[in-house]
Amino acid sequence: MEETNVLLSKLSEAEEVLVNRLEGRKPQIGIILGSGLNPMAEKVEDPVFIPYGEVPHMKCSTTTSHVGRFVCGMLAGKCVLVMQGRLHGYEGNTSQEVAFPVWLMHRLGIDTVITTNAAGAINESYKVGDFCIMSDHINFTGHNPVVGADPDGISFRFFSMKDAYDPELRKIAHEVAERENVSVQEGVFLAVLGPSFETPAEIRAFRALGADTVAMSVVEEVIAARHVGMRVLGISLCSNMGCGIEGASPTDEEVFEVAMRMQPDFCKLMSGIVGAI
Repeated sequence: MEETNVLLSKLSEAEEVLVNRLEGRKPQIGIILGSGLNPMAEKVEDPVFIPYGEVPHMKCSTTTSHVGRFVCGMLAGKCVLVMQGRLHGYEGNTSQEVAFPVWLMHRLGIDTVITTNAAGAINESYKVGDFCIMSDHINFTGHNPVVGADPDGISFRFFSMKDAYDPELRKIAHEVAERENVSVQEGVFLAVLGPSFETPAEIRAFRALGADTVAMSVVEEVIAARHVGMRVLGISLCSNMGCGIEGASPTDEEVFEVAMRMQPDFCKLMSGIVGAI
C-alpha cells in the first residue's frame, strides 16, 4: 500500500480554499511582512483578506503586531499576495509549519517572494533605520523545513543555496533605493531561534562569523522557496543595534517604534521594487 504524503495532502487542501477565496485573482509576487512592517499591506488596492485561521493547516500568528492574514490585491501594477505577519519557530511552530505558506504561494503560481523583517545591526557601520538587502544568510535556528521524507515529494531535497538571494532582484532593490533616496546596505543575515534577544558575546561571535544583521526569522522561508525554485529577495530594517554595541540593549518597543518611523521609506522601497520586477 502506497504511503500518503501528508504535507502534499495538506497543501492541496489549503490551495483549494485559498484559490476559492482569491476570487479569480492570480498573484505573481509573494510578500512576507515582518515585525512592525505589517502596515504596508494597507497600500494594497482592491484587497481581499483571508485570515490564516480560515486556511486549512495554516498556523496563526501570535506575535505582537503580526495581523495574521493574507492580503491579495494590486500593488504598483502587480497582483501580490501579502502575508500580513509571518510564522516563527519561537511561537512553537515546526519548521514545515513556518515554510507552509511559502510552498502554498508556489502552488498558486507565485515564482518570486520578497521576505522582510526587523533585524539587529551587527555591522557597526550600519545605522538604526537603515535597510539591509540580504546577500546571503547563516542559519543558526537549528531548523530546516526540508528535513524528512514529505518535502522530497514536493521537490528534490538536495539543492544549491548559491545565490539564494537573487542577484537581479538585489540590483533592482539598490536602484529603487537610490531613486527614492532610501538608505540601504547589503550584507549577510544571521538567523537565531529566539525569542530572547542575543547576548553581547553572541553578537561578537556572529560578527566574527561574517554576519551583518541578526533576527529570528526568514531563513526557513528562504530555504523552502529555493527548494521549489522561487526567486527570493530579502530586506531587513535595522531596527536596533545588536546587544552590547554602543551599550545597546534591544527591546520589543524599540523595534516597533523604529519600524513605524520608517514606514514611509519602506513603502516607497517595496512599491518601487514590485513595480520594477
